[in-house]
Amino acid sequence: MKSIPDTVAPYNRTPVYDQDSVPDMWLGSHAIKQGLWAKIVVLEGKLLYIIREPREEICLDPDNFGVVEPRVAHMVRPLGKARFYLEFYR
Repeated sequence: MKSIPDTVAPYNRTPVYDQDSVPDMWLGSHAIKQGLWAKIVVLEGKLLYIIREPREEICLDPDNFGVVEPRVAHMVRPLGKARFYLEFYR
């Protein structure tokens, strides 16, 4: 799994979402801006994190978080009941 560089620090986070409240935009391919990173933190259940190029699918759970790199297209899919949030770094 990728890691967040030591040169960035957290600056914001989303509310907690679940399988019913996840923003539609996150279910389709999207990317974050250059210079920003994100950590996907699962509190309950499982979340499929899909990186578009090169294609990679990672199952996230409370023991395994995801790292979103700048300008890398990705999407998420709740796998049943799930609760999660994103923490942003710059």
